[in-house]
Amino acid sequence: MSEPARHSGLGAHRQPGRTADPTGRPTDGRRRRGRARRFAAVCAAALALFTAAPATALPAGGNIRPATDAAASAEYPVVVTIESVSPQLAVQNGTVSITGHVTNSGKSALKGAHAAVRKPVSSKPLQRRSELQGVAARTTPKGEDGVELDSPQYALPELNPGQSQPYTLSVAVSDLGLSESGVYELAVDAWGSTADNPRDRPLGIARTFLPYTQGGNGAQPTKVTTLWPLVHAPVLAAQTFAENDQTVPVLRDDSLATELAPGGRLYELVDTGAKLDGLTWVVDPDLLDAAFAMTKQYRVQKPGSEDGGKPAREDNTVPRPPSAAAEAWLNKLRAAVAKPTDQVIALPYADPDLASIAHNGSDLAGMGTALSKAATAGRLTVEGRLSVDTRSDVAWPYQGHLDQQITGIARQAGSGLVLASGTSMPDPDSVNYTLTAVRPIGNGQTAVVADDAVSAPFQKDLNTPKDQTEAAQRFLAETYAITHEQPQNQRGLLVMPPRELTAATAKVLAGALQTATSSDKWLTPVKLDALAQSAPDPKANTTVPSPADYPTQARASELPATALSGTDKIQDDLDTLMRVLTLPQRVRGPFSAAMVRSLSTEWRTQAPAGNAYRTGVGKYLIELRDAVQVPKKNVVTLAGDTGQLQVSVRNDLTQTVTNLKLRLTSNQPNRLAVGEEMALVLPASQSVTLRFNAQARSNGPVQMTAQLYTTGPDSRPYGDPQPFTVEVTSVTNGVLYVFAGAAVLLVLAALRFVRQRKRRGGQPHEDGDQPVGDGPAEDGPQDTAEAEPEAPDTADGTAKSSTGDDPAPDGPAQTPRASSPDGRDRTAGDEKVGP
Repeated sequence: MSEPARHSGLGAHRQPGRTADPTGRPTDGRRRRGRARRFAAVCAAALALFTAAPATALPAGGNIRPATDAAASAEYPVVVTIESVSPQLAVQNGTVSITGHVTNSGKSALKGAHAAVRKPVSSKPLQRRSELQGVAARTTPKGEDGVELDSPQYALPELNPGQSQPYTLSVAVSDLGLSESGVYELAVDAWGSTADNPRDRPLGIARTFLPYTQGGNGAQPTKVTTLWPLVHAPVLAAQTFAENDQTVPVLRDDSLATELAPGGRLYELVDTGAKLDGLTWVVDPDLLDAAFAMTKQYRVQKPGSEDGGKPAREDNTVPRPPSAAAEAWLNKLRAAVAKPTDQVIALPYADPDLASIAHNGSDLAGMGTALSKAATAGRLTVEGRLSVDTRSDVAWPYQGHLDQQITGIARQAGSGLVLASGTSMPDPDSVNYTLTAVRPIGNGQTAVVADDAVSAPFQKDLNTPKDQTEAAQRFLAETYAITHEQPQNQRGLLVMPPRELTAATAKVLAGALQTATSSDKWLTPVKLDALAQSAPDPKANTTVPSPADYPTQARASELPATALSGTDKIQDDLDTLMRVLTLPQRVRGPFSAAMVRSLSTEWRTQAPAGNAYRTGVGKYLIELRDAVQVPKKNVVTLAGDTGQLQVSVRNDLTQTVTNLKLRLTSNQPNRLAVGEEMALVLPASQSVTLRFNAQARSNGPVQMTAQLYTTGPDSRPYGDPQPFTVEVTSVTNGVLYVFAGAAVLLVLAALRFVRQRKRRGGQPHEDGDQPVGDGPAEDGPQDTAEAEPEAPDTADGTAKSSTGDDPAPDGPAQTPRASSPDGRDRTAGDEKVGP
């Protein structure tokens, strides 16, 4: 059949206004033709029964029981889709064009089938939003779906199981019988028979909604605030790379390069949003920093090195040239948010997961500090990168799920406005109209609650024409119905798409907003500030749910307590490191940001990547901390009851370290006591040796511990303790005999010297002997190694390498560490320290 013939409506004509059965099936000659076909099919089946070999016995009594449908799909084997409705809003004397597909999902071929539009069962619009919900909940053809129109109809070819056929139907608005402005059901069904069931019947149906306007209804337009999120999982690493006296940022992967380029998700979000007025941009400041970092040379960690915690080097990173796409994206975003109709909300830096912190980390001391710093850093970053005023006291918990613990942690972080989903704070059942979004929730906080039915269509990636049309028409229907529930009572709505809003979904939402705000103008876009200032409805639900009511599925994806406590320890270790650095800014900024990034809400959907990121940050901080340490030593020998224990401290950072002291602790002070702790200053990339006076009282091994501590108030351990053994020898009574013998020898030598002088008359001996005087004991030769040249600074403060021992300025108790001619570290391993 030719394409024009399929649209002509030939072969299945029907007079307008005829009645239908509950499925919308006609009651005239078509039914008679169906009975004739069924009679012929029964005769053919009987003939086959008598001519074929019997397979089963007939039921008792000889009657054949009719087969029953095993499932609804057996009765309705066709899947009908509506993939476009044009225009989205019907007007008087207009035409609506509908396209879609008819697919045979059954087990036998379709026979004599066609697709047609159903005329609404009533000329009156759907009056309440509950009626919209009722239509959307239907799954099979019903009499409430109306009656098929004789024209247009699309004659379908015979479709075998699995085959699909596109259709196009254009219907005059006047043929739909719409009497007044409002929202109507728009349904397309497939009608015919199948090879295994010749009964002429409805085979499947698709439904959507069609707003219809006659213009000039005088309703007060509903204020609508639409969130437009720009977020991405963190990519900036704590490490930086030193190259040609410059600091090069390091990214954990290069995913942003694709997303910021034309066709990428973030590019399309900015491009689409720039064409709308009245948007509320919700921006993660960390994303802006990452994009800015890419405008210059940067490096990307090689796969597998993200969680290693090693400094950035040539062998574990890959260089990347400056990204023109990142530069263009930032410029495009600056222009988009500069419109006076738009508003920018700065999320806390890196978008930390409020719900996870509230439920699993509220007792951790560092969390409150981290959130407060993140809020301040977020505002400053967004204002600096975009050159626009922002609002930073807005909390957006994951998917808008709210409970009392979340509002509490948000209040501690300084958030007076909380964005919530409608499932968290539903409207009372006693209210028969839509309430405005603003809800006072106590303690100086206000919740702005999204309408679920309005926001729900955009919670997934609308990547098919079917999903796109369904979402757009549902949005238009819901918002039109809201505005006309109480035409003179202006309300305010919040549209909350997900953080991971896709490009396809954003375009559908943008198109629906443009239709609703330009055609008949039943919506007026406003900023979040304008919506938040609306007077709340006294009938609104203002009760924040308890933690027990928090959705189970959302709780299952939270960052675990172990991850949060690990991050809290990172903050504690970072504070300790900051105390000893003379250039703390090299480390504080990158690590503070990395710590907050490890709490990002975006890790909810990327748990393995989040775990790797947190592991890498923690390992790298330990790497920096351990760059200042007491080298491992095993056994030190103390020959005698007094002497000096020499302990080295090494600094492999490229900056001087101060505010440190070294304390030696004896496990048995009654056998071996050591002197007081010593303060020290460690030059960059050098080592120093400290000498502790020791007093031994008995022989044998004594366990010692060397531990660095920070100085000043609230002194705390720095790094791990270093245990070693001191082997004490020669502390017996025999020592006294040695000393006595030495004294006797000295006396005898003195007497001999006196006698010789008397014989020579006090003249010098010819062999040059001179009187022997006392002097300081020598410790022996000290082959002091020359200081290593300072390695180029890196922004994280680590030295690229340190291969030798370096001298420190001489002092009474702090000397450069010495090396033997073969380069072996004397004080790092087994050694003998004499008196």
